[in-house]
Amino acid sequence: MNLEPLFQIGKSSVTPENVEAISEVFNTHELVKIAVLKNCIDNPKEIATVVAERTRSQVVQVIGKKFVLYKPFKENPKIILPK
Repeated sequence: MNLEPLFQIGKSSVTPENVEAISEVFNTHELVKIAVLKNCIDNPKEIATVVAERTRSQVVQVIGKKFVLYKPFKENPKIILPK
């Protein structure tokens, strides 16, 4: 996947500011890739789950310290995930 990370989660882990910024980007993107920095001690899978819950999105994949979230556009979604 050649999608570049749009956000980085650092040593503060998931903050309200991170969640708000990620929520905002879902207005223009259906897929968002996020990188967890080395100085973050939390598990990337747990972070992905928390961020997905708070942004009302879905975890597509977690590979290493990166994860991808999906949230379809309300009108005319371009990507539809299989159920």
